[in-house]
Amino acid sequence: MIHFDCDYMAGAHPEVLDAIVKTNMLQTSGYGCDDFCNKAKQLIREACKTPDADVYFFVGGTQTNCTVIDGMLSRTQGILAAETSHINNHEAGAIELFSHKVITLPSRDGKVSAADVDAYMKDFNADDTNLHIVEPAALYISFPTELGTIYSLQELTELSAVCNRHGIPLYIDGARLGYGLAASTDVTLPDIARLADIFYIGGTKMGAMFGEALVCTNKTLLKRFFSVMKAHGAVLAKGRLIGLQFAALFTDNLYARISFEGIRKALSLKQNMIEKGYKTFVDSPTNQQFFILPNEVIDRLLPHVSFEYWGPRGETESKVRFVVSWETTDEDIATLASLL
Repeated sequence: MIHFDCDYMAGAHPEVLDAIVKTNMLQTSGYGCDDFCNKAKQLIREACKTPDADVYFFVGGTQTNCTVIDGMLSRTQGILAAETSHINNHEAGAIELFSHKVITLPSRDGKVSAADVDAYMKDFNADDTNLHIVEPAALYISFPTELGTIYSLQELTELSAVCNRHGIPLYIDGARLGYGLAASTDVTLPDIARLADIFYIGGTKMGAMFGEALVCTNKTLLKRFFSVMKAHGAVLAKGRLIGLQFAALFTDNLYARISFEGIRKALSLKQNMIEKGYKTFVDSPTNQQFFILPNEVIDRLLPHVSFEYWGPRGETESKVRFVVSWETTDEDIATLASLL
């Protein structure tokens, strides 16, 4: 069986695992107050070109999103997001659990537009009854989006500008940030750090055993944030285990190497599909690839290849998702091509 279900099925990249094994018997302070976490924070600041940014470590993406959003917003405030966004569809109401409404905007290939954000904010501010309405107090986007698409530098610049104009922070979910940057022709990590008020660098889907690194460049946003993290159960006692992994990922360009390898293999898979006559339903340049396959082809593949339906099974054909990661091999791609 070869796996294209998701991008966190294996344990950890060998270079990341080696860093954990080599330091396994060392004793360090807990809760991220150790030299490994400090080193990782410094490497991340250098990569982002933000020497004064605050960096926090989390175990997973949903934990990061709900803690950050709860830390930024008051109880009567909500967060704007695409109707297709992860926080709206795939986090089991985690944001709403902490009293923050996800306010959905139209989605075009998974993306929101600055014009729609501007229109929503203007309508809210012009409404005489807005004291009865959940206040839109931040904008959430992901890079890449849930559909594997990416924002251009111009689109990100426009979103940042409209958020600044209306006085709301821009928060970027970077669970697959490395793959998005590797696929982009004009967006860099320093661009993300410059345009977003707060974002996170995904580790779980990018070669770490677990872990996400939150970067906050707007220091007015998160008050007593360690306490907020603690209240959410989001502080790992053995915090050095996340710091170690990010120190490894940001040494010798490992994070970028992992990202570019994943994109190369994803585009190879995509090309094989297209050459065999199968249609994409989203033109994704990243490691998530979406196709429309006849049900008879799906049924023939499933005993040998695992992947996901993207929605309900159709009568004669269905939408499916194949996900490539750092652990995917060229042999996996070739085997899939031969099975097709």
